Amino acid sequence: MWFGRHHVLDGVDLCIPQRSITAMIGPSGCGKSTLLRALNRMHEMVPGARVTGTVRLHGHDIYAAGVDPIALRRSIGMVFQRPNPFPTKSIRDNILAGPRFNRLGVRGAQADALVESALTDAGLWREVRDRLDRPAGSLSGGQQQRLCIARALAVEPDVLLMDEPCSALDPQSTARIEDLVHELRSRLAIVIVTHNMQQARRISDHTAFMTISDEGEPGRLIEVGRTDDMFIRPSDARTEAYVSGRFG
Repeated sequence: MWFGRHHVLDGVDLCIPQRSITAMIGPSGCGKSTLLRALNRMHEMVPGARVTGTVRLHGHDIYAAGVDPIALRRSIGMVFQRPNPFPTKSIRDNILAGPRFNRLGVRGAQADALVESALTDAGLWREVRDRLDRPAGSLSGGQQQRLCIARALAVEPDVLLMDEPCSALDPQSTARIEDLVHELRSRLAIVIVTHNMQQARRISDHTAFMTISDEGEPGRLIEVGRTDDMFIRPSDARTEAYVSGRFG
C-alpha cells in the first residue's frame, strides 16, 4: 500500500481463519491499522491511497472490478479505536443506521427485533432497553464502544475488524469488550489490532506480528501463527524480542 509516494505496507501474506480471533501486534507505525483499512477498502477515503495485490473473501477478490466498496463494508465491518456513535441520534437509530444505509428496508416489528438482537449480541440490551430513544452520547465510553459493535453487527457481517477497541476504556469496560469478542468468535472472523500483549494472548487464537526495519521503510508481516506458539516459541528472533518486551 502507498499513500502518495509513501510506501506503508509491503509483503503482507496471511490467511485469517473463519470463526476465530486474529490479533495484529507490532510497534506503532508499522501499518497494523492501515492493513485493517485495506481489508475493507476504507483507505480509499484518503486521497492518493493505492493498493496492489489481492484480498479474498470467500474466494472472491474484494478489489476486483465491479465490487461496490460500500456493499463490501456490510460483509466486513469495522470498530475504531475511539467510540464513534452518532452522538445526537438515539441508541435505536444508531443500530438502524447501517441497515437503512444499505437499504435493507427494516421497519416496525422487524426493526424492533433487529435493535434488540444487535444490542443483545453486544451485551448492551439489558442496560439500555428502557432508554432506546435517549441520545447515544449519553452513554458511558464503554457502552458507546459496545453500541458501535452492535451497530456493526446489525448488518450481519462475515468479518469484524477492531482497531484497538479498548485503548480508551477502563479495565472493567475492557473486560466486557473482551468477553464480548470471545462470544462473537463462534460466528465471525475477528481481526483485532492491539498494543496490549496480555490482551492479545488472552483473547486471540492466532497472532500476526508486523514491524518496520527502519524509519521510512514500509511495514512488513514477520510471522503469523497460533497465539501460544507466537508467545512461547516464535520462529523469528524479532518476534521474540517484541513479545518479551525487549523493544516496541
